[in-house]
Amino acid sequence: MLQSTNDPTSIAPGEIETLPPHAGKFVAYYRVSTKRQGASGLGLDAQRKVVDDFLNGGTWSLVGEFTESESGKRTDRHRPQLRAALKLCEEEGATLVVAKLDRLTRNLPFLTRILESGQKFVACDIPDMGNPAQTRFMLQLMANVAEYEAALISQRTKDGLAVAKRRGTKLGTPSPKKGAKAGGEFVAKAADELALEVGPILDELEQYGCITLDQLAKGLAARGVKTARGKTTWSLSSVRNIRRRHVDTRQSVG
Repeated sequence: MLQSTNDPTSIAPGEIETLPPHAGKFVAYYRVSTKRQGASGLGLDAQRKVVDDFLNGGTWSLVGEFTESESGKRTDRHRPQLRAALKLCEEEGATLVVAKLDRLTRNLPFLTRILESGQKFVACDIPDMGNPAQTRFMLQLMANVAEYEAALISQRTKDGLAVAKRRGTKLGTPSPKKGAKAGGEFVAKAADELALEVGPILDELEQYGCITLDQLAKGLAARGVKTARGKTTWSLSSVRNIRRRHVDTRQSVG
């Protein structure tokens, strides 16, 4: 655990403090988009320096650091390190700190969910406006920009693949059997992650008397919980599958 050695009360007479002092506990989250970047450290060192510079001054402690290689468009459902960072923040009463807002997310609805959860977080590239409403507006404005940039990147990738295809480049896996296996593993992993997120909510709904699949589906919709396809309308079969997978997971762990 890193701790600041700076004491704001020890500033010499006439010395100007250039950065506002920070106090309390912080959890740092770093993200790169590709595993190659994560393995090489490309971008991670720069993010750590930004966070260190931002926290410089005051009395603070960095109680945890988490690093992830994943797209910023995805929510915490597909980002286990981010889930772990948020969990540690909750346990320690800490503030999540990221070098740039787009390192946390390029997904505006996900950012809004974090804001509404009450979890404290700071992005080093977003100034504190001194007013919660103004700061929230600035965060959502910048998230809109990040989401737009992500859409442009996605479109450029699609355009590049289309050009490569027209030139005769073969895209995709050369082995249909391996591709099918990888696809099945991906779907199974996504289903497990969804059950991990939605399962506890089903448990809570059942405690409030929601017993039937229809009641559970309406409860999930009322809470704005999204399906694997990003919708808030749950089919009975989807609820059944999620609950079954959630129960199986608990039994295997127990």
